[in-house]
Amino acid sequence: MIRGYLRGEKFVRAEDSFEIVRSLPHGHVAAALGVFRQSGLEHVIASKVSQQRDLVAAMIVSRIIEPCSKLATARGLGVETQFSSLGEALQLEEVDENSLYGAMDWLLARQKKIEAGLAKEHFAEGSLVFYDVSSSYFEGRTCSLARMGHNRDGDNGQPQIVYGLLCNEEGCPVAVEVFEGNTSDPKTFTEQVSKVRKRFRLKRVVMVGDRGMITQARIREDLAGIEGLDWITALRAPSIRLLLESGTIQLSLFDRTDLAEITHPDYPGERLIACKNPLLAEERRRKREDLLNATEKELQAVVLATQRARAPLRGKDKIALRVGRMINHYKVAKHFILDIREDSFSFKRNQENIDQEKALDGIYVIRTSLSTKVLEAERTVAAYKNLSVVERAFRSLKTVDLKVRPIFHRLADRVRAHIFLCMLAYYIEWHMRKALAPLLFDDDDKQAAKALRTSIVAPAKRSPRALAKASSRKNHEGLPVHSFQTLIHDLATLTKNHVRTADTTETFQMLSTPTPLQRRAFELLNVPVKL
Repeated sequence: MIRGYLRGEKFVRAEDSFEIVRSLPHGHVAAALGVFRQSGLEHVIASKVSQQRDLVAAMIVSRIIEPCSKLATARGLGVETQFSSLGEALQLEEVDENSLYGAMDWLLARQKKIEAGLAKEHFAEGSLVFYDVSSSYFEGRTCSLARMGHNRDGDNGQPQIVYGLLCNEEGCPVAVEVFEGNTSDPKTFTEQVSKVRKRFRLKRVVMVGDRGMITQARIREDLAGIEGLDWITALRAPSIRLLLESGTIQLSLFDRTDLAEITHPDYPGERLIACKNPLLAEERRRKREDLLNATEKELQAVVLATQRARAPLRGKDKIALRVGRMINHYKVAKHFILDIREDSFSFKRNQENIDQEKALDGIYVIRTSLSTKVLEAERTVAAYKNLSVVERAFRSLKTVDLKVRPIFHRLADRVRAHIFLCMLAYYIEWHMRKALAPLLFDDDDKQAAKALRTSIVAPAKRSPRALAKASSRKNHEGLPVHSFQTLIHDLATLTKNHVRTADTTETFQMLSTPTPLQRRAFELLNVPVKL
């Protein structure tokens, strides 16, 4: 080096030898796209390579790593404006929102075929099929699906759409259907029965739905007498009250056990499994009392308004209007007796009504057409309680991870394609969560948790490993524990760097060194870091 320097050769510092031209977030792309390919969803969508399939893959992965509009997604895939390595990984050239809309139309035309492929993978003869519905509010009023209906988002001033999700017993999503925003829950159920039986070609299946879904009318009109089609649901409170009043359900049934099988002539050929959860009963009593107290506080304000010295509230209609705005704010109007007069207002609790409801606290009744030989009582109760897996899917779709709402698309088919895309994204997330459970706050020791549970009616317990993760924020390997979204953000810090040497204009790519957590994540997913 000294001789070279004396000859006039120039030397540069090591840090000046290379220039990082661009650094793109990559780890989260490699994880999601790797699972997309490994899970077989890529092949289910289309067996042949095509730009449409790659664009659909880009939208699905984008929904997982950074949910945003189709315009923002298109910009994030562009060569000059890319937000991550996703566009490079899929070898996409310039992408605009119109090409994504075209890919959505292409995907929607293949929805039935894709859902049939997923059903073949995750359903079998005699499977439990879980179904529930939710809704999402809609921005604008031009879409034919947007209607005012029973709102589950807490925004009653917006039109909405309704969509129903079919999952297997483990919570893996298989199919989704979009309905007009004013469609009732039971009405959506009829189409799902037809889908499962005809499109998925299942001769024997057990539909599991909540008490508002599988109603008496649906059982009579859609389920009764169909060979190979069984169901599990629960009774509504008025029906349980009739069983209590008739003496069919007696509290002495629960002296030694928390569930008991009963029969009643109003339910021929069915099994009724009555359950009592003391902890649930106590929670309902506490919540009811809190709601009653809060309502009384609001009603007392109206009483004071009629008694004030200056400008007292007068007129039966005006008092009634003020009371009407408050009485059902906390959904307990039925528990009050009101006395509205021209110059006064008073109220009191309807104690008889409250006592009738208290008698039902902690009691629920599972209703099924399955015989004991097919599914014993505890497993039947467990199947109904597993409807929570669909609720967990909706929570992820709507708020936590994928952010399906608000919906801005104007065409009905585009709305359907958007919801289907989000379902497919959750399909990938479901597989990722399952593999990454040791690095998440999720309980990854289900057998230990199951062993701790004294009864299927009792509240579920978390395993010692899950409790240790929650308290120490580290797993048994000493690695930090994350939520799914924070783990995605952590993986994004594993970057793909475009590097250029000082003496040439050519570039090469180099990945940053994975952290121990990132390395473990890719081991659990069993996908390569390099795509």
